[in-house]
Amino acid sequence: MTHDARSALLRAALDAAARGWHVFPLRPGAKRPALHGEAACTRTGACAAGHRKWEQRATTDPERIRAAWSRAAFNVGIATGPSGLVVVDLDMPKDKSSSDAPCGATTFRALCERAGHTVPTTYRTRTASGGQHLYFTAPSGVRLANTAGSIAPLVDTRARGGYVVAAGSITPAGPYEALCGPVAASLPSWLQTILRPTPKPVQAPPVGTVGQSRRYADVALANEARNVARAADGTRNATLLRAARALGRLIASGDLTRDRVENALRGAAAGNATQSQRYYDDVIRRGLDWSIAHNPTRGGAA
Repeated sequence: MTHDARSALLRAALDAAARGWHVFPLRPGAKRPALHGEAACTRTGACAAGHRKWEQRATTDPERIRAAWSRAAFNVGIATGPSGLVVVDLDMPKDKSSSDAPCGATTFRALCERAGHTVPTTYRTRTASGGQHLYFTAPSGVRLANTAGSIAPLVDTRARGGYVVAAGSITPAGPYEALCGPVAASLPSWLQTILRPTPKPVQAPPVGTVGQSRRYADVALANEARNVARAADGTRNATLLRAARALGRLIASGDLTRDRVENALRGAAAGNATQSQRYYDDVIRRGLDWSIAHNPTRGGAA
């Protein structure tokens, strides 16, 4: 790679750091970290006190960045957790033979419309595959992790423990380019509600577990239905999805039946409706399906 190309990658790293985003080198022409793994760690230099992974070594220090990028034409990774970012990754369909398959941008636009909002205006990049990355500042005091397809098909997020490839990086599939939005906007509250981890049900004592667990499930069902019924405009759809995910755990454990949960949530949503019942049924189904698939089953639920 030419000296000019290496200089451009260094500028991309410095530009990201100037925004307060913590960067680290990716392999030239690739998306994988260029730093050594734990098995190959010599426990010297930056790792003298123990192996430091890419998230720990990501930096905004211009001198450290210049030193790193002087060694090779590294692509630029942004560690989203230390940078205080949540990045929504709108991917392209993997099956290129289906021209009518919706992309991540299309499904995310539909999700925004269902939540009663337009697609947020924020710093945005085009990925090498033709997808998009939407950058948001993470809310303080809330620990958000990565997600993969749980919001909508081909819509992932990168937050704590994740990273994205920065604009200016180049891969064989193409470049990463900044599109619009000079700054990263705050993460919308309705999207935060969807991304916030669902609290795990409180473990019942080992003695008398069945009765106590069922009583807990009854209370949880009543509370989640009440939350949906009382949700304010603009948050109702996200609240319904979060409630479905929370109660899906109790279906998987056998403490609630699916029919009972669906009927309770349908009634709660219908009592304060701004969308069609068909729409609410779809939200409930997606939330329950996702939660049941991601939680261990105990049997006994219909």
